[in-house]
Amino acid sequence: MTLESKSISAFNSPVECGLRSAILLAEAFPQMIDLQRLIQYDYLLVHSGDVADGPPSIHPATPNRSGELLIRRPLIESGIKLMMSKAIIECELSSKGIRYLAGDWSVPFLSALTADYTEALKERATWVIQNFGQYSDAALTDYMRKNWSHWGSEFEFEALLEEAEV
Repeated sequence: MTLESKSISAFNSPVECGLRSAILLAEAFPQMIDLQRLIQYDYLLVHSGDVADGPPSIHPATPNRSGELLIRRPLIESGIKLMMSKAIIECELSSKGIRYLAGDWSVPFLSALTADYTEALKERATWVIQNFGQYSDAALTDYMRKNWSHWGSEFEFEALLEEAEV
């Protein structure tokens, strides 16, 4: 198989999702984070502009992007598995469930990455942890539920305005 015959995308691949999870876990260290919170943090990381007074979003504002929350789980799980295979992310099983934390190789790995995109992810991860790290699981879920139907809906309003102008 040649590169021409196969479509390759880094966007939301296991590598990208694993990188984002590793950056979030490194920023939150030594806190351990469960999958649901990582999914929520991941959304806030790439769509930080959806939050009032948040930094500009890294990923483009697409219509109905709140739907991404529904499809992130398997993507992030794949990324976590990849990063666990390299000791960048570690997993702990306890009475509180499965939780993740930055692994022994997270700091050397993340320190070696200096691309503008990676630096932007690191800055947003700091913002996510500073602004949402103290939320209880219930409070974060409540915040996401109250806001997710609005995220991406601005395109619906634009379409209505365009129809009214015609």
